[in-house]
Amino acid sequence: MNSKYIAAAFAAALIIGAGTLLSGCANTESAAEAQTQKSEDRDRSHTQSKPQPVQNAEQEAIAVHELAKRQTHAYTSSDQLASYIAPFPGTYQDHGRENYQQFRDNGVQWCADNPVSTFSIDVDSASYANVRRLLNQGQLPTPDAVRVEELVNYFAYNYPAVSDRNVPFSVYTEMGPSPWHEDRKLLHVGIKGWQDHQSGELPPANLVFLVDVSGSMRAPNKLDLLKSSMKMMVNQMRAQDLISIAVYAGAAGEVLAPTSAANKATINAAIDNLQAGGSTNGGAGITLAYNLAKRNLIKDGINRVILATDGDFNVGTTDINQLERLVESERKSGIALTVLGFGSGNYNDHLMQKIAQIGNGNAAYIDTINEARKVLVEELGATLQIIAKDMKIQIEFNPAVVETYRLIGYETRHLQREDFNNDKIDAGEVGAGHTVTALYELTLVGESVNIADPLRYAHSKRQAEQRNNEELAFLKLRYKQPNQDISRLIEHPLYARDIVKDIDDTSEIYKFSAAVAWFGQVLRNNKHVQNNSVQQIVDLALEARGSDNFGYRSEFINLARTAKELAVTSVDLPTPAQPITQTSSIQGYQLR
Repeated sequence: MNSKYIAAAFAAALIIGAGTLLSGCANTESAAEAQTQKSEDRDRSHTQSKPQPVQNAEQEAIAVHELAKRQTHAYTSSDQLASYIAPFPGTYQDHGRENYQQFRDNGVQWCADNPVSTFSIDVDSASYANVRRLLNQGQLPTPDAVRVEELVNYFAYNYPAVSDRNVPFSVYTEMGPSPWHEDRKLLHVGIKGWQDHQSGELPPANLVFLVDVSGSMRAPNKLDLLKSSMKMMVNQMRAQDLISIAVYAGAAGEVLAPTSAANKATINAAIDNLQAGGSTNGGAGITLAYNLAKRNLIKDGINRVILATDGDFNVGTTDINQLERLVESERKSGIALTVLGFGSGNYNDHLMQKIAQIGNGNAAYIDTINEARKVLVEELGATLQIIAKDMKIQIEFNPAVVETYRLIGYETRHLQREDFNNDKIDAGEVGAGHTVTALYELTLVGESVNIADPLRYAHSKRQAEQRNNEELAFLKLRYKQPNQDISRLIEHPLYARDIVKDIDDTSEIYKFSAAVAWFGQVLRNNKHVQNNSVQQIVDLALEARGSDNFGYRSEFINLARTAKELAVTSVDLPTPAQPITQTSSIQGYQLR
């Protein structure tokens, strides 16, 4: 080749390289400025989120609502939406940004000082599916990702069916030895909701899918999985059901007007056309979705927004407290909210849980198409139809029989004692066919060993007045009918004589739920667990596996086995999403 051409080519390469370098510097500077601005905005958001005077709360909620409305753009077709749902650059990074609410495990309570425990029920299962995803990826979950009650409630238990349709659920209790602490007992409380019709049919439904199509949803385990999940659910719907689809990215828009589920081809075509790109304006999308649902409200039917997202809201209304107030203001319209979480790396579990609780709804995490089938097909009635709302549980323990108690899980669902009788206090909802399980660990009077020194100045008069040694505790439930604002009360005494002495004599329900709760506490490094043998957890679960028609219990057993091995090898498995420092604490248990 002629030397002058070589020289020219070399010069051109230098020019291009210099231009790239300058462009990179400019981009870096712009990114730095953007990061600085983002930090300032976050600081201002943090400052603004401080508690305000009560008289300004309604005004603030209205202001947030109006802001979200202004951020909503009225697009009505997939072609129009394509103008802002553009392909997202392949350089998007979503690793290491998962967000979980930090909380401490419940401590031991002394009955003589605090005999009453009150909490809101939780039927969510998101934590179990997310923990499963992390274990299957070769990671031990950070403790804050583990909500023990959601692990336990992932599984259905064969509680007695409801005999009286005027009461929407049955109550089941069982007491026996604790498998992880030889000096303790367990109290198992189970609730089962009834289905509206024996045939499994649901009332007519008005469903609005609110789909996150931002750039962070471009991974195969996000938008692609979401689209397959939506089609699976649409296939279950009937001609009397209405399906609408709204999306949000940098803006929000309607891609499918309310359409009868008889037109499945039309609905599926709209789903197929969804593409990901842009930033995430979640607040605007929420407002649009609720407006769509209100326009087509079905009296005495199911009216629900189904939000599908990774929760990575980054423009518009992004402050979690503002989003909570936005959802809280919308729930008064009688429209419930289901939150479906997708993806990894930037999954915002904290936000998903908060807005689901505030929105009178439920939260699930979809990590596989099988999980989508479980939530959106097998448990469709429980997911969509509310049969009781604002359900609270309160248990008063008898200090003459019970010395200490500890509620296992439900740390984010605590209520004050006076909240139980206050019908203005929001609590959890029960869906058709749902089962809800709660476990307490108890120490009986005369059986405590090395818990604490006895009080020198005990309230002897109060202790002498405790004459009833037959009742162990008194269980109370409060709930509201779906369309009522006045609660109803159920009361149920528990007797010390019903405690089973040998765990081998307890039911499969008792053993399996105890195994799952045991595993969840070990994952959280709970200091109240005396025995942390994962092999014994596996053995107990194997004994109580039962028929296991869908294989969920067998899957749990294998997950426990995986965790056992990861506890030994986790130091060799660093990942961007799960630093070694987050997994090393579980090694202190020396799982075996």
